[in-house]
Amino acid sequence: MSGPTFELPLVVLDALMPTAQRLVLNRRGSTVWEVASHRGRYAVKLGYPIEAAPEWPAQPWTGLAPAREGVVLHRLGCEEIAYGEWERGTWNIQPWHEGPDLYRLWERCRAKGSSVEPHTSVALGCAEALAELHSKGWAHGDVQPAHFIVGPERTHLIDLALARGGHVPEGYDFPFRGCLVHYEAPEIARSVLATGEAEPTQAADIYALGASLLISATGWRAVEYPDDAPRPVQRQAVANGKRRPVTVAGELGTLIEAMLSPAPGERPTIYEVGKALS
Repeated sequence: MSGPTFELPLVVLDALMPTAQRLVLNRRGSTVWEVASHRGRYAVKLGYPIEAAPEWPAQPWTGLAPAREGVVLHRLGCEEIAYGEWERGTWNIQPWHEGPDLYRLWERCRAKGSSVEPHTSVALGCAEALAELHSKGWAHGDVQPAHFIVGPERTHLIDLALARGGHVPEGYDFPFRGCLVHYEAPEIARSVLATGEAEPTQAADIYALGASLLISATGWRAVEYPDDAPRPVQRQAVANGKRRPVTVAGELGTLIEAMLSPAPGERPTIYEVGKALS
């Protein structure tokens, strides 16, 4: 669902001096822009709190998410990162990554009657991007197909606002209350249902990567529930652990099956995933 469109704040315009700008994403709580300047191409994220409505509760964390992601990227040693506050929330500036996301790249695999098989090299690129994060002691917390950008030289894992693994200033931090339910591990779903919060883990990232590969290759979610079901109903289906069968052929399908194990300790590590895909 889209939200209001806000112009780029003056602090961002002053920092980048754009020669061109394009609105890429506009949803409740955030907007993303592609900005070109004499220094290069950048993604600019603006966040603002979501106000309560009859259909949903207030979500103040969306206003903090861009700055929190900026902190995480800085902790990870990423260069050309800037973040700060504007009149409605926070913002960040980060390098723009060119390329389709995983779901769009595997569109032909999902076409009815298609004989196109998902390339394990693409899956390996996604695993390598996640392995880089895990090797630094972090969990992503929001792994999904749209967050793997498959570039010409490497795959980038984006949207780290929910990542956990290092210190984040209290003023920009907020509890983890789950992610997009399609990719949520059963233990995360159970914790959110029970307490309203959870702790992202690397094992949950593995489940989410398996679910991302499955839906990108087949078009099917790992767990079956009605498309229009309320979020708690979706989450309960995930928590119950009743999965669809994995229909991806060959070794990739076998690997996805292992990644979607309901028991975190039975899932392969990201290094084991990479070794299997190699």
